[in-house]
Amino acid sequence: MPSSEGQRSPLRIALISSSFAPHVGGVETHVAQVAIELHARGHAVEVWTVDRGMWSSRSFPVPVRYLPTPLPARSLDGLFHTVWSVPRAWREWRRTHARFRPDVLSVQCFGPNGIYASALHRVFATPLVVSSHGETLGDDNGVYARSALLRRSLRTAVGQASAVTAPSTYVLDDLSARFGLAGGTVVPNGVDLSIGIVDPELPRQRLVLAVGRLGRMKGFDLLIEAFARAELDGVRLEIIGDGPERVRLQQQIVALGLTEAITLVGEKDAAAVARRIGDAAVVAVPSRSESFGIVALEAWRGGSALVMTSRGGAADFVRDGEDGLLVDPEDTAALAAALTSVMTDEALRQRLAAHGAVRVGEYDWSRVALAYEELFARVRSDAGS
Repeated sequence: MPSSEGQRSPLRIALISSSFAPHVGGVETHVAQVAIELHARGHAVEVWTVDRGMWSSRSFPVPVRYLPTPLPARSLDGLFHTVWSVPRAWREWRRTHARFRPDVLSVQCFGPNGIYASALHRVFATPLVVSSHGETLGDDNGVYARSALLRRSLRTAVGQASAVTAPSTYVLDDLSARFGLAGGTVVPNGVDLSIGIVDPELPRQRLVLAVGRLGRMKGFDLLIEAFARAELDGVRLEIIGDGPERVRLQQQIVALGLTEAITLVGEKDAAAVARRIGDAAVVAVPSRSESFGIVALEAWRGGSALVMTSRGGAADFVRDGEDGLLVDPEDTAALAAALTSVMTDEALRQRLAAHGAVRVGEYDWSRVALAYEELFARVRSDAGS
């Protein structure tokens, strides 16, 4: 099992995720890819995730445990339920820990999963690593704003953890400002390069593409407004994804009279998304807050030009004017100007796409997994010393 430090002894790693397949999203992709890579490097890996009433029937290289994660009730009506359910859930978490005997508890996106993982750390002294994915910043449901328990638990876990990671300094800065983090390590997101990088010089459709969950934080309403302002003749906008904002976004499209130019495509699998990105001239990421943005890497891999939100972690890896255009999506006039400049200047579009296609090799999932491997090995070594 080669690494930058030579041969490593295998680790037993529990990746404790706030969500997993069949649910789709950034943390689900991150955990799945890291699990696959760490397993391939010879480690014993399990995914422990929140039981949300849906389980994937697809085969996966490592065991996936869907565990109950009830929290103490806030209402009298819920009290009788939690008196029964919390101890029962805790017994299941303890049994899972005893069966696997992990060397490290790696919390991926801190929610109820993190509360139970922190409890395991306190009881069994198993080293704890907390990896935030921007859940404190980009949550449409405002869970952290509403839940004092989550805020208090995250602050405690950050203090107890042997290491804390995030995909960008944007997220680390928030953890420092609001949750007491001192230090922290950036472990970026990655992208699957096994499907190949699309040649940026191939002919492109006159298409602006956006991909993501249709929630307010993703800013698709801002993109639709900017697209309308840009008045790009013969250019289409497609938005791939589904979510709670779909009806409102469709109403916005109708109100603007753009039903022929803008399409809400719905959900597509990863292969279909990659193919469509390979068709598009531009991929736009208009998020109001974006901790990292895997879609940006998918745009680079697909040979498309990237127009990326400046609100969040993009400044860590996107070089404005070189491999993408960074723009504040709340300034819809500026976003419209960015779309116009790329769609009307083919030399600019190809230059952005070509530089992105070179940069994307830095973000292969194997590199992400190696960063975790080295971190987990150090944590285990420190715990044993």
